[in-house]
Amino acid sequence: MNMTVVGIWMGAFVAFMSFRFGWWGFLVSLLFMGIGALLGRAADGKLDLRSVLDALTGRRSSS
Repeated sequence: MNMTVVGIWMGAFVAFMSFRFGWWGFLVSLLFMGIGALLGRAADGKLDLRSVLDALTGRRSSS
């Protein structure tokens, strides 16, 4: 099991424990799972968070 999968499961567990069902709980669990996946990919070394932040703030483009 790689770190991305671990991150997704951690996000899903936190979302389930925090919100327990409902539409908003579902949406927030998707958000937590996405954040967990991003952090897992960063821990795997497959994603550089500094370059993502630079691209979002307009300091650097992807091309």
